[in-house]
Amino acid sequence: MAKSFPDLNDDGKVTKADILKGRGVEGFKNGKFIQAAIKKPGALREQLGIKGKKPIPAKMLDKATKAPGKLGQRARLAKTLRGMK
Repeated sequence: MAKSFPDLNDDGKVTKADILKGRGVEGFKNGKFIQAAIKKPGALREQLGIKGKKPIPAKMLDKATKAPGKLGQRARLAKTLRGMK
């Protein structure tokens, strides 16, 4: 995943400073790491069967966070991002 940049460490590893500056990680340029983390926008809404643009109900999101697999991962990320507003 790491790209080779001349200003990276000699061992080729990506440091925290490189990530914060948007270097060395595909899709994490310009510090937009949250947008890059969401690979399939709308997938959680589709899995939960919610149509339209209305927000996902909190109770449904809480229940989905306990689910295994991708559904649980997406729900936990949504809950985390909801708290950032």
